[in-house]
Amino acid sequence: MRRVPEVTGDRGCADGDLPRSERPIMKTADCDILILPGYAGSEAEHWQSRWAGRLRTARVVEQADWHRPDPESWRARVVEAVEAATRPVILIAHSLGVVAAVEAAPRFPAGVVRGALLVAFPDIEAGAALPDSVRAFAPVPRDPLPFPSLLVASRTDPPCSYERAEDYAYAWGSALVDAGESGHINVASGHGPWPEGLMRLAGFLKGL
Repeated sequence: MRRVPEVTGDRGCADGDLPRSERPIMKTADCDILILPGYAGSEAEHWQSRWAGRLRTARVVEQADWHRPDPESWRARVVEAVEAATRPVILIAHSLGVVAAVEAAPRFPAGVVRGALLVAFPDIEAGAALPDSVRAFAPVPRDPLPFPSLLVASRTDPPCSYERAEDYAYAWGSALVDAGESGHINVASGHGPWPEGLMRLAGFLKGL
């Protein structure tokens, strides 16, 4: 796993001026969790939908059209959700939601987003056959993200090779988690509840 670069300074919470070792451990109740589904949205059995119902401070950022995604509209919805947050923000993005989050990141208010869990990034530039509306999000930025992030990548994900995911994780400064042969980490690949993901989220929050 690649290590997340050290982040200094206030990240939008009352303890942001303390050294990392002296800050209270962040829990899901301490932040606004914004869930960003990908193309076609996340059905009821998808782990994102399950988490939205289970985590009290979580909500799905709704898009105007899940099946005909418009890049600027999707980015704007993410930015609006971050701007409306009343607590430090944690992003939980899947598939095209990862791309929307990365593209929206430069427009976020400074220090509001404390971290992001990025799952099954789709290689919209060189991956398998994807709808033209998805490819319209290209090119994907390679600038370092201004907050800690964890990229979970599968070795059998049709839209993205593990090597390409590793390359983007390095560019973004994300810690990389090898999910093994997990497909696209969605309902079709057997990841409905995805308890391992919740464990990853909890561990990630502890490190913020």
